[in-house]
Amino acid sequence: MKTIVIIGGSKGIGEAIISSIIENYKVVNISRTPPQITHENLEHYACDILTSELPDLEAIDSLIYCPGSINLKPISRLSLDDFRADFEINVLGAVKAIQKYLTLLKNGTNPSILLFSTVAVKLGMPFHASVATAKAGIEGLVKSLAAEFAPTIRINAIAPTVTDTTLASKLLRNEKMVENIRDRHPLKKFLNPQEVADMAHFLISDKASSLSGQIFEMDCGIVSVKI
Repeated sequence: MKTIVIIGGSKGIGEAIISSIIENYKVVNISRTPPQITHENLEHYACDILTSELPDLEAIDSLIYCPGSINLKPISRLSLDDFRADFEINVLGAVKAIQKYLTLLKNGTNPSILLFSTVAVKLGMPFHASVATAKAGIEGLVKSLAAEFAPTIRINAIAPTVTDTTLASKLLRNEKMVENIRDRHPLKKFLNPQEVADMAHFLISDKASSLSGQIFEMDCGIVSVKI
């Protein structure tokens, strides 16, 4: 049974990924709080990705890094510390995890890494300067490491649009905001965590063995379609 390490699987997309894969994989979750899911295939380590030492593990076949931020402010209200904080949680945390577990990944079975970007990297959106800058760093990291790790380790990223999670709750806090966000998308919907989890499951599976260095926009049409 393959071992999947998920950083940040206690809520949102990370928790949905655990639910999707737990029956078929050994899952190691690393986050500050445990997920609500309990299963014989699940092991949890309490850890803050930015301040704690990551646990030593015996084997890893795939690494999924889920932590992110939605810090939406006009540029005039964004401090340099805002940019640093978003870069640390989105990019440096991912780098820390990859560096920690790289040797184990190299020895894994068809190993892969999955990171997360955002549609705001491709689609200019007001008030997204800090998070879009950080996630652009993720996309650059994916491209660079795909070349560096080939042919041993695959690495890809998912760039979702608005997803119905706690992280996005301020964007979806009333019915009018939900309606406005839904209507902005050509498919007249936004994402639920399970949809993203299904894509994540595919990308770490052997069915995606020919895919590396790719950014998969789960955009409900907002980036690629104008109607």
